[in-house]
Amino acid sequence: MNFDETVLHNNPGVRSRVLAILQAALAAVHPGNAVRAQVRRDGDLLTIAGRAYDLTQFQRVWVLGAGKAGAPMAQALETILGDRIEAGLVVVKVGHSGPTQRIEIVEAGHPVPDAAGLAAGQRVLMLAERADAGDLVIVLLSGGGSALLEATAGITLADLQSMTTSLLACGATIGEINCLRKHVSLLKGGQLARAVYPATLVTLVLSDVVGSPLDVIASGPTVPDPTTWTDVMAVVQRLGLAAALPSAVRARIEAGNAGRIADTPKPGDRVFQRMQTAVIGDNRVAAMAACACARTMGYHALLLSTFVEGEAREVAKIVAALGKEALASGHPAPLPICLVLGGETTVTLTPETGRGGRNQELALAAALALEGLADVTVAALATDGSDGPTDSAGALVDGGTVARGRTLGMHAAAALRRHDAYPFLRATGDLLRCGPTQTNVNDLIVIVVDRRSLVEPGRLD
Repeated sequence: MNFDETVLHNNPGVRSRVLAILQAALAAVHPGNAVRAQVRRDGDLLTIAGRAYDLTQFQRVWVLGAGKAGAPMAQALETILGDRIEAGLVVVKVGHSGPTQRIEIVEAGHPVPDAAGLAAGQRVLMLAERADAGDLVIVLLSGGGSALLEATAGITLADLQSMTTSLLACGATIGEINCLRKHVSLLKGGQLARAVYPATLVTLVLSDVVGSPLDVIASGPTVPDPTTWTDVMAVVQRLGLAAALPSAVRARIEAGNAGRIADTPKPGDRVFQRMQTAVIGDNRVAAMAACACARTMGYHALLLSTFVEGEAREVAKIVAALGKEALASGHPAPLPICLVLGGETTVTLTPETGRGGRNQELALAAALALEGLADVTVAALATDGSDGPTDSAGALVDGGTVARGRTLGMHAAAALRRHDAYPFLRATGDLLRCGPTQTNVNDLIVIVVDRRSLVEPGRLD
C-alpha cells in the first residue's frame, strides 16, 4: 500500500517520514497478517486464538462475514483451511473485493446499505440456518459490517436507507446507530448466532470501534446484545429523530416497546453456549506500530490515547494545542516529537454541506489553528483508505496549508463552515490518497513537531 506522493510537495523530509509512519501502522493491522497470527492448522488440529479444535469432530466448516477487510481475511483463512471449507459468503464494500476459491465475496454499498447488501444478507442468513450441531461456523467481521450485513425485519430497503442517512447526519455515535440497526434486523445484535445455533461458532474480529466493544462492532451479530427496545426509544428521543424516521421503522420501535416484538438475544441465552470470539486487530495495534516506526527515525514517540471521540473540528483544537505545546515547551517530550492518537470522530452536518470526511475536516480545522507554525505537521487518516464519500483517506497538513489555499483564492474558514474540506485540501495538495487498504481499525492522528524539517528522510542529525 502506497500513498500518492503529491502530498510531499512541502517539507518533503518530514512528510516522507509521516507517510512511512502511517504505512507501518497499516501494515501492522493488515487483515491477512492478523488472521494468520491467530489461526493455525497442524493436520486436523486447528488452533484459533489459543483454543484448539479437532477438525475430525466437525462434519462441515462454513465461513460467513462482512466488512471492508473481509476479502483478505477470507483469503488468509482459505490458505489455512483449504478444502475443509464447505462453503462461505463474505460481504465487502464496493471496490474491496479479492480473488477467493471456496468463499464467495460479494460487494455491497457502504455506509448506506443497498440492494446488493440486503440480498447478500439474506443469503448469509440462509447459509447460517443450514449449519447444525456437527458443524463449525467461522464468522469474519471488520469495519463496515453493520451496513454491509443486513437482513431486514418488516421494513423495506428504502426505510433502512432513510434511517441510516438520518442517523449519520445527526451526529449519532456508532453505538447509537447500531442500537437502532440491531432492532430492525434479523442478523444483528446476536441474531446471526441464533441462526447458527446449535453449531460451534467462532468469530474473528478486526475492530473498527473505539475500545473494541464486541456488541458494537458490526452491530454484534454473534454476541449478546445489551441494548433493549427501551434503549432504542431513548436514542430516538435524545436525537429528536422521531419525525425523520420512516413510518415502518417508527411502528416497529413502538411495537417492540409494547412487547409485541421479541428483543435481541441477551447474555446467558443458550445460543451463545458454543462460541468463541477473538479480536485479532484494532486501533491500538496500529497506533503502537506507528510509534515504533517513529522511534526508528529518531522521534520521541508517545501514544496518547486510542479513545479519541467527538466532533472533528473540536478534536482538531486539542490536536493543534498538543502541537503548539510541544513546540513551545518541549512537553510532553523533547523535540523532535511524534504524538499518536487513535479513535473516531464525528461530523454533524448542516444544510450547507460540501465534500469531505471526518479526517479531512479535522485536518483542515487543525491547519487553521496551526497557521504560520511551519514546524508542526498533522496527519489524520481513515485506516480503510476512504474518508467519507471521497477518494481521499484523510489529509496531511502543516502551518502553511491555510496560506497555500489563500494564494489560490480559497478560504479555509469558509470551507470548514461548509464542511467542504475536500476541494480546499485537494487544491493545496494536502490530501492523503492510497486507495482501499483492505483494513479498518478506526482513524489515526499523527502530530509531528520537528524544527529540522528540511533534513533528508530518515536523517534527524
